[in-house]
Amino acid sequence: MKITEAEDLLKKYVGGDTLLRHCKTVSVAMRYFAEFYKESDPEFWECVGMLHDIDFEKYPDAHCIKCRDIFEEEKGNFPGITDELVHAVQSHGWGLCCDVEPVAQMEKVLFTVDELTGLIFACAMARPSKSVCDMEVKSVVKKFKSAGFAAGCSRDVIRKGAEMMGMELNDVIQHCIMAMRTQHEACGC
Repeated sequence: MKITEAEDLLKKYVGGDTLLRHCKTVSVAMRYFAEFYKESDPEFWECVGMLHDIDFEKYPDAHCIKCRDIFEEEKGNFPGITDELVHAVQSHGWGLCCDVEPVAQMEKVLFTVDELTGLIFACAMARPSKSVCDMEVKSVVKKFKSAGFAAGCSRDVIRKGAEMMGMELNDVIQHCIMAMRTQHEACGC
């Protein structure tokens, strides 16, 4: 699947600018991590990030569950939809809204950066610059410790995800900041 196809598919099911921006941000982080891990198909990781919330707007009570039906219905129009993509998308909701566990490294990264990019975005919006370009890890860590700040971003998921990735939390935060900087305008920060 090409990223342009993933964008087209996402726009069939998501209309809200905030969710579209979030999906773009997660896709940017996913591509960054694919390149960091020297994966052979960074665009696939990027597509997984782009499509991870495809069912959230229309089916918030069945998030990470309804996506399977959506992908099954769209396979004829988007032949790049594979079982690997479906499993990865579902796994980012593990323990929250579904029981599909992240197993592959790509899935562990998605599980982590979905929540972390949201927290970093909120941190950027709280800065005078409204940007990740001048953000430091310590700023995010400080906000991370404040449970009331961006309360919808699960610190437990981020911690657990970093552990599953085999990385220190500060390192994952640093990489996410760097990823978001690569396309800060598209990420809205």
